[in-house]
Amino acid sequence: MLTLTMPLIATLAVLGVIVDRWFGEPRRAHPLVGFGNWAARLEARFNHGRRLRIKGMLAWALAVLVPVAIAWMLVAVLPLLAACALHVALLWFALGARSLRDHIAPIGYALGQHDIDSARELTARIVSRDTAQADEAALARAAVESALENGNDAIFGALFWFAIAGGPGALGFRLANTLDAMWGYRTPRYLRFGWAAARLDDVLNWIPARLTATTYALLGDTLTAWRCWREQAPRWDSPNAGPVMAAGAGSLNVLIGGAAVYHGTLEQRPTLGFGHPAEARHIGAALVLVERSLIFWLAVLLVLALLSVPLHG
Repeated sequence: MLTLTMPLIATLAVLGVIVDRWFGEPRRAHPLVGFGNWAARLEARFNHGRRLRIKGMLAWALAVLVPVAIAWMLVAVLPLLAACALHVALLWFALGARSLRDHIAPIGYALGQHDIDSARELTARIVSRDTAQADEAALARAAVESALENGNDAIFGALFWFAIAGGPGALGFRLANTLDAMWGYRTPRYLRFGWAAARLDDVLNWIPARLTATTYALLGDTLTAWRCWREQAPRWDSPNAGPVMAAGAGSLNVLIGGAAVYHGTLEQRPTLGFGHPAEARHIGAALVLVERSLIFWLAVLLVLALLSVPLHG
């Protein structure tokens, strides 16, 4: 059985990031499509009748724990090189660093060219809010918020759980995060059934989100980021997105949050950050912050790997 030492974890993490950078997400037959179909069948089977919270927990376990258990068994029985390759492949599946840039950078370019129609179409692909009537400021806010929040959800959460439990850990995080995106809504359909998916994602994301917020703060305007995190994050609905986006916006000296239209209803969200309202240039700045944070995390893993190697002599 492959033993995951810190040097091996750091090496495999770097390889996983390189593979993601090189290939990005699969363009055909993405595994998450199959997972989404499986989750939809589970919801159709369990989301009716009574005891919906219990049924939601059972559906979550079938959707997440079964694939993670299979992954654990495979890495335990495969030969060394095959097990290492599987760990890297699972991290590649869980990561979305290149996809994040590929989806968000074109929004900044379109806004920079004052191509509002293209910017609206591109933004609609990555956010759940309505963008049909959004102006440039609203689109810039949406893109910056998505970059900062998904830096945690699509990158740093996966890396954290990979460092804890290898490829199966990263897989479990990605699947749990996906179920939260599918079931974690406070609507009549999902309020009780999706309760477990929402709460378990909050638990799995609690430490990674705060490490992400800390990293954002360290790599920008640190004092402003700490202040925004402390004062503004508690007002945000999500216990994890609040610290991440408040610290990120403070670090960049940009204002995000505020009004947004969801399903035809205008919602007044708390303002996060400090300084200038978001515009096209801040989208690139947010992506640079995420990129620098990724390099920082890999550097920390490599340092921890070196410190774990015993000295002889």
